[in-house]
Amino acid sequence: MFKRLLLVLASACVLLLGTARAESSPDTDLVLLTENFPPYNMAKNGKNFAQGENINGIATDIVREMFQRAGLTYSLTLRFPWERVYKLALENPGYGAFVMARLPDREKRFKWVGPIGPDDWILLAKADSKITLETLNDARKYRIGAYKGDAIAETLTRQGLKPVVVLRDQDNAKKLVNGQIDLWATGDPAGRYLARQEGVTGLKTVLRFNSAELYLALNKNVPDEVVAKLQAALDQLRKEGIVDDIMARYL
Repeated sequence: MFKRLLLVLASACVLLLGTARAESSPDTDLVLLTENFPPYNMAKNGKNFAQGENINGIATDIVREMFQRAGLTYSLTLRFPWERVYKLALENPGYGAFVMARLPDREKRFKWVGPIGPDDWILLAKADSKITLETLNDARKYRIGAYKGDAIAETLTRQGLKPVVVLRDQDNAKKLVNGQIDLWATGDPAGRYLARQEGVTGLKTVLRFNSAELYLALNKNVPDEVVAKLQAALDQLRKEGIVDDIMARYL
C-alpha cells in the first residue's frame, strides 16, 4: 500500500515537472542579456550588473513593449563585459542580446529582430583639435580609443588601425580630453551621451564613417515563429509611433 502511494506521488511529481518545463520552453521564455550602452540600455544605478526593472533606456523600453505585444515572457539581465554577453547569446539556446549591430560576419550567427535604432560610427576629437580627416585611412597615424569587443573596434582592427581598447566606452571620453588618445571611435548618439555622463562636453566629430542599425540578436535555436512574433510586434510599435515616442523620452 505504501509503495503504491509512493508510486502515485512520484508519477504526480513527474507530471508537474513536465508541465513546468513546458511552461518555460524556449517558445515562451527567453533569457535576454544587455550591457551598459546609454542611451539604449543602462542600469538605473549606473553599475555593471542589474536585472529586471532596474534597467532602462531606449532599447530596453522598446524590447519590453515588443514582448508584451507578442505575448512572450522573458528575463532581463544587464552584465559586463559585452564580450561575455555576446558569447552567452551565441552559445546558449533560448538566449538573446541587445542592442547588437547587424554586421555581415554576424549575420548567420544569430536570428535578428529589428532594427531597434540607429548607431552611426564617428571619430570624435577635442574641441580645440586640429585633426581633419577625409577618410578612415587618414586616421592611421593617430591614437584611436575604442570599446573592447564592440563592432566599431572590431572593424577598425580588421582594417589595420590598431585601436587602443578599454572595457568601458565612457573611459575614452576622459582619455581623449587628457591627451591619452587623439581620437575616440564611438557611436552616435551613444558616445555623446556617455561623454556628458562623464562631465565631458564640446567634443567635435571629425569623421562619420559608417551607419549601422541596432537589433535584438537571438540564438540560432530560438524558433522562427518566436522571431516572427517579435518582429511583427516591433513593426506595429513603429507604425503606431511608439518607437519614436520612446526615443524622444531619452534624446
